[in-house]
Amino acid sequence: MKRLLLLVLLGGNLLPALLPAQQTAGRMTFAGRGEMQYLLYLPPDYEAHPDSAFPLLLFLHGGGESGDEIDKVATHGPPMQAARGDRLPFIVLSPQNPHVRGFWEERVVKALLDSIVQQYRVDTQRLYLTGLSRGGYGAWRVAMSFPETFAALVPICGATAESYAGWVPDIPIWVFHGDRDPVVPMSESNALVGRLLGMGRKVRYTLYPGVGHNSWERAYAEPELYPWLLEQRKP
Repeated sequence: MKRLLLLVLLGGNLLPALLPAQQTAGRMTFAGRGEMQYLLYLPPDYEAHPDSAFPLLLFLHGGGESGDEIDKVATHGPPMQAARGDRLPFIVLSPQNPHVRGFWEERVVKALLDSIVQQYRVDTQRLYLTGLSRGGYGAWRVAMSFPETFAALVPICGATAESYAGWVPDIPIWVFHGDRDPVVPMSESNALVGRLLGMGRKVRYTLYPGVGHNSWERAYAEPELYPWLLEQRKP
């Protein structure tokens, strides 16, 4: 990732290693919880508008990008779009799950998010959460663990148990899945979305016919997705 600026966050200090670029890499250490690497994208006009606060999208990757090779995080989704030079309309925070065979730790993700919100000009009324595959599961879990934090949720080919629908915060949600998914069956999203709709929740559901597990390719390319996110704001 030649366009990345490597930043190391130790004890609250950012140490720049290369010339500035739009997407940067960093590392944060948490007392008693280890550390977490991340990519951070700033919109092109962030520096040009020093008095403005910007919406933030928190992206949780899938299982294949877990571990300690930070470049892998830009394989799919918003960090991939940023790495190839797309102009995204929000700050994008993309942490890396260090557990190759483990799920996301919600409290560590939230601690990282809180730190970034404190360091950058973030519009806290427009915090958005998305994830794919294992990160889709993680997105549901983070949203349920911190129901007052996010303005909208976009889980892709990841679900949570239908019985926990009551824990899902009452925020706008857009769910994506492929109907040929052999890894996370579409029945999981079907059941959860059905229960949420029955509760009167604001849920959109896009099911791609003939698409397997990688429904994220079409989902993050949806022309309506990012404008829809930007319309969402906490009351």
